[in-house]
Amino acid sequence: MRIPLDWLGEYAALPAGVTGAEVAASLVRVGLEEEGLHGGEITGPLVVGKVLSKEPEPQKNGKTINWCSVDVGEANGTGAPQGIVCGAHNFEVGDLVVVVLPGAELPGGFAISARKTYGHVSAGMICAADELGLPDDGSGGIIRLAERVPDVVLEPGQDAIPLLGLDRETIEINVTPDRGYCFAIRGVAREYALSEGNDFTDPVAGLAAAAPPGNAQGPQVRIEDDAPLRGVVGCDRFVARVVRGVDVSAPTPTWMATRLTEAGMRPISLPVDVTNYVMLGLGQPLHAYDLATIDGPIVVRRARVGEKLKTLDGSERSLFPEDLLITDGGERGLGIAGVMGGFDSEVSDVTTDVLIEGAHFDPITVARSARRHKLPSEASKRFERGVDPQLAPAAVELVVQLLVKFGGGTPDAGVTDVNHTATAPAISFDPGLASRLVGMPYDDDQVAKVLQDVGCDVDRDGATWSVTPPSWRPDLHTGPDLVEEVARVVGYEKIPSVLPTPPGGRGLTHGQHMRRLVANLLAAQGFSEIWSAPFTSDERHAALGYPMDAARERTVRIANPLSEEQPLMRISLLSTMVDALKRNIARGFKDVALFEQGLVLAQEGPQQPAPSSPVGVQPDPALLQRIRAAVPRQPRHLGLLMTGESVRSGWWGGGRPADWSDAVAAVRGIAEALAVPVQVAAADVAPYHPGRCAEFALADGTLVGHAGELHPKVLQQLGLPARTVGAEIDLDVLIAASDRPVTSAPISTLPAATSDVALVVDRGVVAASVESALRDGAGTLLESIHLFDAYQGDQAGAGKKSLAYRMTFRAPDRTLTTEEVNAARDSAVAAAGAATGAVQRA
Repeated sequence: MRIPLDWLGEYAALPAGVTGAEVAASLVRVGLEEEGLHGGEITGPLVVGKVLSKEPEPQKNGKTINWCSVDVGEANGTGAPQGIVCGAHNFEVGDLVVVVLPGAELPGGFAISARKTYGHVSAGMICAADELGLPDDGSGGIIRLAERVPDVVLEPGQDAIPLLGLDRETIEINVTPDRGYCFAIRGVAREYALSEGNDFTDPVAGLAAAAPPGNAQGPQVRIEDDAPLRGVVGCDRFVARVVRGVDVSAPTPTWMATRLTEAGMRPISLPVDVTNYVMLGLGQPLHAYDLATIDGPIVVRRARVGEKLKTLDGSERSLFPEDLLITDGGERGLGIAGVMGGFDSEVSDVTTDVLIEGAHFDPITVARSARRHKLPSEASKRFERGVDPQLAPAAVELVVQLLVKFGGGTPDAGVTDVNHTATAPAISFDPGLASRLVGMPYDDDQVAKVLQDVGCDVDRDGATWSVTPPSWRPDLHTGPDLVEEVARVVGYEKIPSVLPTPPGGRGLTHGQHMRRLVANLLAAQGFSEIWSAPFTSDERHAALGYPMDAARERTVRIANPLSEEQPLMRISLLSTMVDALKRNIARGFKDVALFEQGLVLAQEGPQQPAPSSPVGVQPDPALLQRIRAAVPRQPRHLGLLMTGESVRSGWWGGGRPADWSDAVAAVRGIAEALAVPVQVAAADVAPYHPGRCAEFALADGTLVGHAGELHPKVLQQLGLPARTVGAEIDLDVLIAASDRPVTSAPISTLPAATSDVALVVDRGVVAASVESALRDGAGTLLESIHLFDAYQGDQAGAGKKSLAYRMTFRAPDRTLTTEEVNAARDSAVAAAGAATGAVQRA
């Protein structure tokens, strides 16, 4: 919301010489955040000039320019006339114009200097309104000061900046959803007066007294809301008056057009400008209809199924049954209530009789219609935050007065005021609550004065007061709401800062410790942690090769997704991590290793709707249990993605590209860091390459996850580099398995004995199965075992491969003999032969 300082000064007393920055600081103290300061953007000489000569000069391009001599007095330092080239033609010799001289700077950082153009050196510029950030005065070109400021005596060289109001400042503030009354100069002026203790002049008081009461002669209006939302009628007040004989072509007064422009609105025509001016000033959205286009009484009703309406922006919109409509005779739509008017009833160049509407609509009805139709209008912005239901008669009265004064109209005697508004209920308020909640002392008189200054009616009879909020404050419902007003007006900065003493805690949980351990481990290995939004789509599931029916059964569809292209909750981290990988590659990072810890959905059975509870009411235990039961299981997973080089190349030699073994090693390292033994086996699951995929499981068979190289078809579908590898494991499973004491083995001082064994197996046998059999057969003397060579070739035999393992043996109490080592080795080889068909290689 933009607040012109001089307009604010009409409603609240401003100290002489006060600046926009000082006013903004005062507003910040009462909770209105400053967004920016505008005005004073023109620097340097901008002066009154008198045109001494004007010589048209046709150009080869068909354009005619004017070579002008302009008297700028002593503003140029010499008193000599200034030579200026001008392309506009709506001025004559003798006219007083606005001239910007070399050295000045116009809005947008446009610096003015003397330059050669069209064969002349142009020392400045004769200005049009838009070049100075001013509204057009109707001339469509150069500003002629005799028409714009007719009552001012002007001299060449006179400073034009204050003359045109270009030194005026405008404050831009951010209005929070609970402060809708501050979407008006009236509301902001009230807040400024509260902050500074200055006088506030409410413009509504005089207008309400001047507004005639409703009578039977006004336009017919019926409210027929047969399907109110939440039991609340969509329109509880509708004021309508008619002004006849309005000259819609009459110019908008310059001062009004200037204020509209400063407030961020574009002047359009007198009737539209007047309604916008009153809305900005008082906060009541209004609408002007061409009375000649309205057939029958005005009926406010909900839209019908299949009904359409062409709105002012020229778009034909399909309406929804929840939309509230303004109609004539209940049939033809005249507008979406509180959002935008209809195309067929707008004021046009031939309009003479205007019907003015000032109404009060249900905030939720307006907000939903504005979002459904993507029409965030100035009216809807105010209605959805709450408009004063008692404001409409005064606002319509001001519109009528302005149309009569500047448009020459005559108001009808008939006035319609359909009023079903209710008085805000009184709040029982303990004045001592302010001190208890805020933590600083407030006396009763101070609390009462603040509430009265805010606009409340305070009945102090008894220990508990009865406080009735003003009609423009629909956000005040409870005692704490009133306490907030006291703290805000007295000053948040006066509340003492007391640092609380934290109670002794238990530190991090086991799960938090383990998640931090995993993150630190991966970061130390060169991985970068990311966060990706947990939304995906059927198309992404298909690209990853997931079975579509199984994927749909595990996920849920979001009722109101942020993007229609991602309406599902993710069932795997890889489905959303790939976007981050692609983004990094697109930005030139070729060697990338990413990881993410996040929740995924594991829906079991059909999606069940969760029951709801009324806002502000704590659900009972049974309802809470039903809500929790309807929420699908969401395990925490860990995802990894790697592409490019795992070992960097450089002057020391060639690097090594990341492959499936790096992903497997990363998962093994995580399990080892959490002290959880895992079993590794070959697997064939999406989205991995069937021959380069490992499955991890606990000793009891509980699945932990998978790692490996992504399938070439998946990489092609996703646009990822060849040989990209990844992994995804259920971190909750690992953390649960790690939640047990680990007994460290003593470090033996006795020597170890090693024995190498090469076994020939079928090529289809995985090395992990052979290793597991060797472990089982070696017995308790085996300290470690690892695969150090794998060979496939003629010496291994057709369809065979050779696997070489180094086995380390150690006893805790003695030095092993050769016989003991050989016996343990032979037992391991025999067990491997029985389990996998392995034969020791000679």
